[in-house]
Amino acid sequence: MCAVFGILGEYDEQKAKKALGTLTHRGADFCGVVQRKNLFFAHQRLSIIDTSSASNQPLSHEKILLSFNGEIYNFKELREELKGGFDFKTQSEGEVIIAAYVKWGVDFVKHLRGMFAIALLDDETLYLFRDRLGKKPLFYMHDKSFIFASEIKALIPFLQKIEMDEDALLGYLSFLAPTPPFTFFKNIKKLSAGEYLVFKNSHIEIKRYFDLLDVKPNIITNRDEAVFMLEKLLEESIKIRLNADVPMASLLSGGIDSATINAYALKNGVNLQTYTMGYKEFSKYDERQNARESAEFLGVKNKQIEISQNEFLEALDKTLDTLDEPLNDPAAVPLYLLFEEIKKDGIKVVLSGEGSDELFLGYRQYFEFLDIQNLTKLKNKNWLSNYFHSNFSQNREWERYKRVFDNTLLFRTSGENFTDLQKNALMRRNVRDNESLKYINSYRERFEASAHTDESIWYSYIDLHLFQAEHFLTKLDRVSMAHSIESRTPFLDHKLASAVFSIDPKLRYEDAVTKSLLKTVAAPLVDKKILSRKKKGFSNPYMEYLVNSKKIELIKEVNKQTGMFKKEALDEQIQKASSGGFKQHIWGLYVLSVWIKKYLL
Repeated sequence: MCAVFGILGEYDEQKAKKALGTLTHRGADFCGVVQRKNLFFAHQRLSIIDTSSASNQPLSHEKILLSFNGEIYNFKELREELKGGFDFKTQSEGEVIIAAYVKWGVDFVKHLRGMFAIALLDDETLYLFRDRLGKKPLFYMHDKSFIFASEIKALIPFLQKIEMDEDALLGYLSFLAPTPPFTFFKNIKKLSAGEYLVFKNSHIEIKRYFDLLDVKPNIITNRDEAVFMLEKLLEESIKIRLNADVPMASLLSGGIDSATINAYALKNGVNLQTYTMGYKEFSKYDERQNARESAEFLGVKNKQIEISQNEFLEALDKTLDTLDEPLNDPAAVPLYLLFEEIKKDGIKVVLSGEGSDELFLGYRQYFEFLDIQNLTKLKNKNWLSNYFHSNFSQNREWERYKRVFDNTLLFRTSGENFTDLQKNALMRRNVRDNESLKYINSYRERFEASAHTDESIWYSYIDLHLFQAEHFLTKLDRVSMAHSIESRTPFLDHKLASAVFSIDPKLRYEDAVTKSLLKTVAAPLVDKKILSRKKKGFSNPYMEYLVNSKKIELIKEVNKQTGMFKKEALDEQIQKASSGGFKQHIWGLYVLSVWIKKYLL
């Protein structure tokens, strides 16, 4: 795991090297730079596989330069396939990428299995690739020069002026994170999952090389066949992610995802050290007891990390700085502290369970939305529509039914936070109803143009792109890499995800059991008690900490200076959050306020 960075065009050497230095945490093992007129092409390396210096990047071959961040799990198989037509000098993944590009051109990316952000310069043409499911980040800007980087912090020094992007703000309030291509920094953009960028002759072109919706639906309609296929693919996905030349570990909650990962690791002869988080003052958020039971059943070592309110608050600003821009996920702070402890033990690779909920319908609300969706079939619903319009409520339940009766898109990601009507009531600007659809329309258009028709596939598709890639995976990448730790997510293997999309969708939800298929797959290896536990998630007492410390007052302080929100409406929402309601709304406003104070005031 590493960092990529580069400039095509005029640059100041000292400024470029200083910007590159902001990415050292992503790879302190080696820093490589290729410099010439109008080119600064660099790489920060974190050695995980083949730690020899011969594999340091950037790698070059004839007129090709490569800097890539990630892991290519099938690189050995590809190397074997390509060795007849390429003279390999190293055992590195990077050289395999170059060889694949030489043979297949830009289609080489379709042969890769893994997570990656790739910068490949072929003579005067630059290609940037982000992996299929968005595990690794890639940002860019184009002013006088074209500049790219693994994190926003390396691009900020090149902005002539820091301005907030209005689309990033509105996308963030709606969906917990800015939606691609927007970032909070006007003129800094990001690639979406499955996209690549071509920069040539000062022109940028964005293309898509992968889409889960390209998978033919309903290939498998038999449940036993589906379970058999998923069992093989999941074991394979976990097995290939157990390969590393450095110490590895795994996160362990009390749930099915982490237990399944560790069970398959054990089946493949790897007993991973596991880690669990707990909270000193708020045991109701704890999963330590469940994790302890899971560890005992599996036979793995489990280290439990307990954090206090003071530790949370001390890590708060460091965590938000790590993220570079607002991200509405309060779990980022305890996860930052957890990886801090994991680093102390010398661990450099951690396995985590992201993606399972979205693929296997692990959120109860998926089933609720499927039920509500059926109301669209009502022939006579005008009077219901009139009733909802005349009995306005700020609650999201009211919004969901209104959408059904108004024939507008019901499900807009599991991460939907502020509805458009809530934003309109809060902000000192007019927000039209359904305005947020702007940020997900391209995804919905792809879904409607595909052969898939079951709405549950839409739920998984949009959640994998936004709730996962731009929210959870952003958090996981930044807080793990802040401590020079590579995070691997076996459930987000593209072959496994594509297989799920090929199954008759009803097999995922017809028995009304969350993660029904996964539970059947895991049953031979995981105890029934673990499989039947109620989902808890990575919850934590963030609002209690914010209220107790009075840090919540920052929202009002910043609003006095910006006038972004209506005072009365803001005060009301803060009060509700203090008593348990609208908590994530207010956390999002706090994180936003921290960013505004740092960069704009």
